[in-house]
Amino acid sequence: MIPGEYILGEGDITANIGRDTVELTIRNTGDRPVQVGSHFHFFEANRALAFDRKAAFGKRLNIPSGTAVRFEPGENKRVSLVTLGGAKKVYGLNGLTNGETSESAQKVALTLAAETGFEMEEK
Repeated sequence: MIPGEYILGEGDITANIGRDTVELTIRNTGDRPVQVGSHFHFFEANRALAFDRKAAFGKRLNIPSGTAVRFEPGENKRVSLVTLGGAKKVYGLNGLTNGETSESAQKVALTLAAETGFEMEEK
């Protein structure tokens, strides 16, 4: 083995097997680019992003860890979201959830998002 050498296995790695996913179209209504990281609770993403936040509750981007998706001003982009793993609790970010991602928490978070100017679209 050479120091720093990578020894890769054969085949592809498939992440998030067995987790629920949803595809949504995201529209950047703002005048600046917005970038969202792989493990950010997508429901709480930038308020200028218009999408079905109810469908995004308790989910993150279905992309490799450490990567991100960029949304240019005026752009519509289709993304895949995957259900959060682990304890499914969210703290901080934009302060909309701060705890469990249960159905009752979703109702409270949706109301707070609407009251604080987050763009929303429903299917």
